Amino acid sequence: MSIKITGVGSYIPKVIMKNEDFLDHKFYTPEGDGFDDHPEIIIRKFQKITGISERRYVSDDLNTSDIATLAAEKAIENAGIDKETLDYIIVAHNFGDVKSGTTQTDILPSIAARVKNKLDIQSPKAVAYDIVFGCPGWLEGSIQAMAFIKAGLAKKCLVIGAETLSRVVDPHDRDSMIYSDGAGATIYEEVPDSESGILSHGSASYTVDESHLIFFGETNKLDVTENTGYIKMYGRKIYNFALTNVPLGMKACFDQSGKDITKLKKIFIHQANEKMDEAIVERFYKLYGLPMPEEVMPMSIDKLGNSSVATIPTLYDLFLNGHFKNQTLEKGDIIMFASVGAGMNINAMTYQV
Repeated sequence: MSIKITGVGSYIPKVIMKNEDFLDHKFYTPEGDGFDDHPEIIIRKFQKITGISERRYVSDDLNTSDIATLAAEKAIENAGIDKETLDYIIVAHNFGDVKSGTTQTDILPSIAARVKNKLDIQSPKAVAYDIVFGCPGWLEGSIQAMAFIKAGLAKKCLVIGAETLSRVVDPHDRDSMIYSDGAGATIYEEVPDSESGILSHGSASYTVDESHLIFFGETNKLDVTENTGYIKMYGRKIYNFALTNVPLGMKACFDQSGKDITKLKKIFIHQANEKMDEAIVERFYKLYGLPMPEEVMPMSIDKLGNSSVATIPTLYDLFLNGHFKNQTLEKGDIIMFASVGAGMNINAMTYQV
């Protein structure tokens, strides 16, 4: 027996925000000083580093729980299961439902409870709860789903990663251009095929000096009197942290699988920053004394931006649905999921298709 992903689904928002849409923004440093560079120069440098040319935002009528539900409906249909047979509904997010025009987090009731309600699931045995684990939240929820199934506490679990970061960004912070919205969902089940499924996993939380590398803070524009919180980060420190710790975590996870590193077909990594992701994967292979293989790391950040917990499940759904031309997976292929984010948390999972 093995624990497999039997269904996938995603919701990609319709509103496209291109880099040039930020040309009328005035950006400031965290100390409140305006940048001398014209926004066009700032945006050009931003794209070179992050790889982002555009991102997706939800329309005003949708919220995190709405797009989580839309992704879940697709995953349930893709798996071909009765929604009433779900044992757990786990929703990873960071800010809950944030209504358009506000930055106030709303997680009462939980997003998972709202999703279950919107799905019209009647069974009280379908336990619904949220997980807040930074960007690695969907992957951590997947690890929890695996643990429930392995322990005999569940047979079918729905794991969703959904976020509307466009509602909590500071328009005067250059980092605001990184963030986006989206939702991805997966169904996990125990299946008789012992030659596929989850092979290994690993998680870690670094909270001594790293816990506040991503945080909630005020706008960079000093003459704004409102006491509003926005998502903030120390980008350079996160970059250094990720390059030091994520490759090691990935290696520990992969080694636990007992598989040959040369058989690893694809790495679906959190779409945080193109340059950072490439550096992480290069260092991962360097630990094995190998160069990074071509096309081992599918990327969606260029068009979708960083939607936090939603990046990996949406990327995986896009890949399985042929979004990446001439790139496919065959039964028996070995893949890896890996993520890093607020906490600071990292995790990874090795999986055989």
